[in-house]
Amino acid sequence: MANVGIVGATGLVGTTMLEILAERSFSIDQLRLFASSRSAGSTIDWQGRSITVEDVSVSDFRGLDVVLLSAGATVSKEVAPRAASDGAVAIDNSSAWRMDPDVPLVVSEVNPEAIENRPKGIVANPNCTTMVAMPVLKPLHEHAGLAQLVASTYQSVSGAGVKAITELKSQVESPHVPASIFPKRIAYNVISLAGDLVDDESVEEHKFRDETRKILGLSELDISCTCVRVPVVTGHSISMVATFITPLSPDEARKLLDGAPGVQLADIPTPLDAAGGDVILAGRFRQVSGDPRRLALFISGDNLRKGAALNAVQLAELL
Repeated sequence: MANVGIVGATGLVGTTMLEILAERSFSIDQLRLFASSRSAGSTIDWQGRSITVEDVSVSDFRGLDVVLLSAGATVSKEVAPRAASDGAVAIDNSSAWRMDPDVPLVVSEVNPEAIENRPKGIVANPNCTTMVAMPVLKPLHEHAGLAQLVASTYQSVSGAGVKAITELKSQVESPHVPASIFPKRIAYNVISLAGDLVDDESVEEHKFRDETRKILGLSELDISCTCVRVPVVTGHSISMVATFITPLSPDEARKLLDGAPGVQLADIPTPLDAAGGDVILAGRFRQVSGDPRRLALFISGDNLRKGAALNAVQLAELL
C-alpha cells in the first residue's frame, strides 16, 4: 500500500490520473489531492472516498511515498523539490525537470531502468508528443539503429489545456469567436505552429528533439520536427520518416511492433481511435524512395492518458 499525492488534481491531467489509478487498482492507503488556492477546500470523490483538496502553496508532503505533479513548470520548480525533501519521489509531468542531467526522463516501456538513478528525488515525464513516439521508435532503433528522424506532428487542442478545448468548441459553434489561446482560429483550420517560438523553431519542436535524444540515449541524433496544431479534442499524431543504420523493411517493422509494449498495429491510425486507449496506434508503413534504410509511418496516441497521466502512474508502479 502506498501513500500518494497528486498536485494539479483538479486539472485535465490530474483528473485523468485519478481515473487511471482506479482503473489499474493501484494499491493506495492514503490519497491526498493538491491544487491552487482557488480550488483548495473543494472535495473530490474517488473510490468511495471524499477527499478535500489542499492548497499546494502551504501544504507539506510528509508521509507520502509518491507525489504526481501536473501543474505546470513554474509550480513544479518550487513544489517538486519540496516533495522530495519531505521524503516522497516526485514524478513530474511538466517541462521543468526533463533536461536536468540529475533527473531521469522515463517512459515505462522504453527506459524503465533509468528510474533507479534519481539524485534529486525527482523523475520526469516527457512531453505528450514525445511520449507518443517513444514506444514505437525504441523497438525499431534496437533492431536497426536510428540514424535520422524527420517528423511532423498533429497535436490536439487538449494538449494546451481546458481553455483550448473550449476555444475550439466555441469557434465550431460560431464563426465570430476570435483566436485567444492559439495564434490563429483553430476551428476548421490547421495551425503550422504549436508552442511559442524560441528561435526559428517552437518550444514544442525543441522538446521533441531534446527529449527524444535523452530517452533513447542518442545525444547527436539528427532530428527535424514541425509541430502542428489541429482541430482535434484529444489524441496526438505524428508522421515520421526514420532513417536507420541497417535496412528495415515495412514488414519487418510491423513484426517488431506487433505485440511491442504499449503499441498496437492499425491499418489507418487516427486520434479518434486512439482516444481513451492506453496504446499507441502505428500504421501506414512504407519504404521511402526505394531506400531500404528509410521507413515512413504514422502513429496516434491519447495525449492525456499515455501522453501524460498513464505514464506517470506506470512510473509510480515501477517505484
